[in-house]
Amino acid sequence: MKISIERGTLLKAVAQAQSVVERRNTIPILANVLIEAEGEHVSFRATDLDIEVVDKTLAQVERAGATTVSAVTLHEIVRKLPDGALVQLTEEAASGRLTVEAGRSNFSLATLPKEDFPVMASSEYTANFSAPAPALRRLFDKSKFAISTEETRYYLNGVYLHVSQGADGKVLRAVATDGHRLARIDADLPAGAEEMPGVIVPRKTVGELRKLLEDDEAQIAVSVSETKVRFATPEITLTSKVIDGTFPDYTRVIPAGNTRRLEVDAGEFAQAVDRVATVSSERSRAVKLALDEDRLVLSVNAPDSGAAEEELAVAYGDERLEIGFNAKYLLEIASQVDRENAVFLFNSAGDPTLMREGNDESAVYVVMPMRV
Repeated sequence: MKISIERGTLLKAVAQAQSVVERRNTIPILANVLIEAEGEHVSFRATDLDIEVVDKTLAQVERAGATTVSAVTLHEIVRKLPDGALVQLTEEAASGRLTVEAGRSNFSLATLPKEDFPVMASSEYTANFSAPAPALRRLFDKSKFAISTEETRYYLNGVYLHVSQGADGKVLRAVATDGHRLARIDADLPAGAEEMPGVIVPRKTVGELRKLLEDDEAQIAVSVSETKVRFATPEITLTSKVIDGTFPDYTRVIPAGNTRRLEVDAGEFAQAVDRVATVSSERSRAVKLALDEDRLVLSVNAPDSGAAEEELAVAYGDERLEIGFNAKYLLEIASQVDRENAVFLFNSAGDPTLMREGNDESAVYVVMPMRV
């Protein structure tokens, strides 16, 4: 195999591959990227056996072929090469080495046989549809903060992507929860997605997927089956196993009867919470909200470190209410608001609180209060 490729193009492809590779693994071949050159394209394939990413790009292919080389080492080399350099990759089958040349730099890397590289079995997909990148980005970006990190409740370690009934008909919905907070985001249902089975997309896949969704103009081809999900652009294909488990009935947690309505500038609120939380104890991070007519007092009282209080002018017309929250949860939820105002709907100091952006029902957040 012998190919020439521009450094920036190569870096982008190898960066995507090396981020999928697990740093510590017992199977040496899984640390490698499979490079396949044919025609005028070269593809870079990496896997951790749960996720597989293939990045296909244009290159000058002088001699077709395939080999595998350490993804992290190749990425480090390409990253340190000068901008605009033309990189030549040459595999000498006899020596079992891959030579990387650019200008006066020359590297010789150990390879492993391409035959040993595991390729994810193809699967029959129940539903195939295409969706604009910004819509998918919004679904995952706004929900991923609520993914649970508890390994025991593995079925909460991802975003539940499924078709559901929205206010004006069927929607494509993403839900994530860790038992303390919940995010439910809706998008227009793409044509062809009606029969899609509900799947739990793992946390690592959600992180990798973000790189495919950067381009606002891109249309993403999505394929879903009971066991796998695939997202593809013309250049990159990301295939992932889904979490084998049943996502709980989240609709029971979303309160319907919360009538006490607080409207507040989301940016001001987040900054005020951040300021008063500076003195909160690391363990509980508790902040108290005291609501009175058109006024909100945020306060923290931590016996070890001190106390803090800040008052905000808000729109609130109900009876007095005092309620406590984990400051980190409040900040994460407030930072999801794209519009100016956040609307909080309370019931009592012990019940879950609902938050949304103005009157927009397509993004709904729930946060559990805590005793303060």
